[in-house]
Amino acid sequence: MVRPSQRVEMAKTSVLHSGLSVRQACETFRVSVCCYRYERKLSNDNARIAELLLGLVQSQRNWGFGLCFLYLRNVKGYGWNHKRVYRIYRELELNLRIKPRKRLKREKPEPLAVPEAINQVWSMDFMHDQLQNGRCIRLLNVIDDFNREGLGIEIDFSLPAERVVRVLEQIIEWRGCPKEIRCDNGPEYISARLQSWARRKGIRLAYIQPGKPQQNSYVERYNRTVRYDWLNQYLFESLEEIQDFATKWLWSYNNERPNMGIGGITPAMKLAQVA
Repeated sequence: MVRPSQRVEMAKTSVLHSGLSVRQACETFRVSVCCYRYERKLSNDNARIAELLLGLVQSQRNWGFGLCFLYLRNVKGYGWNHKRVYRIYRELELNLRIKPRKRLKREKPEPLAVPEAINQVWSMDFMHDQLQNGRCIRLLNVIDDFNREGLGIEIDFSLPAERVVRVLEQIIEWRGCPKEIRCDNGPEYISARLQSWARRKGIRLAYIQPGKPQQNSYVERYNRTVRYDWLNQYLFESLEEIQDFATKWLWSYNNERPNMGIGGITPAMKLAQVA
């Protein structure tokens, strides 16, 4: 079945290339002259939406349509319908096709319990990368599981247990003391220095099972965001340069990046709801 819009296009093509009059073309393809001459009025908002979408995909190369729409709706406060935004998103050919990968079937892991308030459970984990000169570096990430807020990113060539304690002390000064910190079984985390510090502070260290990173999935997902949002996209020449970039990115993550795990709002918005 030929849609009316297609008949209008065929009528216009006949007038342009076959020499038919408008009336003859309309009679031939069974469309009214009004429909033939109708020109859709484009809203100025469409150009604004296109401009915002292009700006987002340039600055946030790892974001798909979902994050772009949530950013416009929840962070910037625009009230555009998701169908309208997606239509423009497709017209700009931003919906790149991703070839699905074959995956092995496995049992679905038990979901982590979501804390009911801030400072109930923190999670921390290490990441590894290298500078432009090839020298290896380590990143210590600390988040609050309640609102997925990034509390700190510490970067250095070596981060022993004493340094981990110092970072946690610095965060506690402005955030308050957590009841529990979830981590893996790395040597820095199981060290006597960190355990004695935690006992003095009244903090429970919750160790996950070896080989079960899904038990610390909140910070593992955060690590993935760090990796693909900026760590893999840039080369850094020094510790000072990468630490400065990480600090600025952390503010953007907490205040501007919608998080699917907390309903498509930012960690700062989640925190404001309980303030």
